[in-house]
Amino acid sequence: MTTTTIKNDRLHQWSSRALKALGFVCVVYAVGTVTTNKLAELRAENEAPRQGFISAADRTQQLTCLTRNIYYEAATEPFEGKVAVAQVTMNRVETGRFGQGVCGVVYQKNMVYEKVICQFSWTCNGVSPIKPIYSALWKESEEVAKKVLLENFRLPSMKTAMYYHADYVNPQWGKPQITKIGRHIFYSEGKKI
Repeated sequence: MTTTTIKNDRLHQWSSRALKALGFVCVVYAVGTVTTNKLAELRAENEAPRQGFISAADRTQQLTCLTRNIYYEAATEPFEGKVAVAQVTMNRVETGRFGQGVCGVVYQKNMVYEKVICQFSWTCNGVSPIKPIYSALWKESEEVAKKVLLENFRLPSMKTAMYYHADYVNPQWGKPQITKIGRHIFYSEGKKI
């Protein structure tokens, strides 16, 4: 063998090894890129809120907000009165004009002529929503909240109800009256005809 042949053999072996190493690096790079992209896709999918999906923690919070609203607005009202208050809350949620979600609607406050106006009076009256005083009325309010929020229970007559007030006040809203249940008078939107 000549020196040139030996050099050519070594060059061939070296280039063959270099090509194999380069091929291996390319495969590792491709697998790494595909894996990284797929993981990023899965993370984004997992972190993004799924359409129509609500977590158990969010649902529990909604249930608590609706229960508080029923309890502080209608604890001593009959079953239908509690459902009607809950239904007004849910009707407002569905319009999207009164706050985002159940808790957003319940705790929404507006400023009118430099005065804070609450959608539900108990949220402005300094009522502490920590612990209810009457546990039996709380449980009843919670049962109604579950029926309305989780089981979609509705009173057909309250389909358009958006407002209500106690029968001992007269806000003169000029809105069409739907019905009176217990001590509350319920109204739909719009003007009286």
